[in-house]
Amino acid sequence: MLEEFKEEEIVNKVGGRFKLSSLIQKRIVALNRGARPLVELQTKNHLEVVVKEIMEDKIYLDQSGEVAITEDRKPLDAIEYDDKGPSLDDLI
Repeated sequence: MLEEFKEEEIVNKVGGRFKLSSLIQKRIVALNRGARPLVELQTKNHLEVVVKEIMEDKIYLDQSGEVAITEDRKPLDAIEYDDKGPSLDDLI
């Protein structure tokens, strides 16, 4: 089990367990389809990559429930959520 799942920080960062599960699933699908990871890790484990992306505020779920990439490394508080963000096809 990844250490990040033992604490509530990752759940709170995303906005709940359901949103966390959805974000992880959608991002893993994008990585499996060939999207580039947004973090540097010495692993091929997509779950570890996605968790690190979340913890570093690289990705989030927008209002429509789609995966969006944080531009210019702004914290999630500074992002306006009325933007639909890229689709999974855009992330490939």
